[in-house]
Amino acid sequence: MPGHLTKEEMIRSLESTSTAFNAFCLEIPDDRFFDQPADKWSIAQNVTHLISSARMTRLAFRLPKFIVRIYTGKPNRPSRSFDELVAKYKTKLEQGAKASGRYIPKPVPAKPGKEKIMQDFSSSMELLGKDIRNNWKDPQLDKYLAPHPLLGKITLRELGYFTIYHTIHHQEIIKDRVNH
Repeated sequence: MPGHLTKEEMIRSLESTSTAFNAFCLEIPDDRFFDQPADKWSIAQNVTHLISSARMTRLAFRLPKFIVRIYTGKPNRPSRSFDELVAKYKTKLEQGAKASGRYIPKPVPAKPGKEKIMQDFSSSMELLGKDIRNNWKDPQLDKYLAPHPLLGKITLRELGYFTIYHTIHHQEIIKDRVNH
């Protein structure tokens, strides 16, 4: 996904990534989905982490623009491309950055079930896409910032890119878990 995505391309990518993630997770047997390995997140925790992240991300796209501007200021650089944003995130992870605070998922009980958790995931991502589509014009995505716990202040376009890649990243973690 090189270069800059338009708002609509970003939303379509978010939708296709979310759909693929949802379908992949629904194929995982329930016992594997909820299995809690020592010192690692369960697959269910990976999903609830993405739900929490999407809910926090939605705030940036739902708050009135003047509040976003007061809270974070104006960008002093152009938005990074998708690939540049992913490279920055991977560098942070290689340097030992990890989820913290509200982003660390609690243990997930097997009830209400995998289907409900995946429904919550799909719903959170759909709402995020709607918020981006309905509340922002494409050029505005480069003119407003949002705080990110690992990346610092990033443009709203970069926040959209991050959400796409973050889903892919956790799908890779889950694939690795399922295959071993």
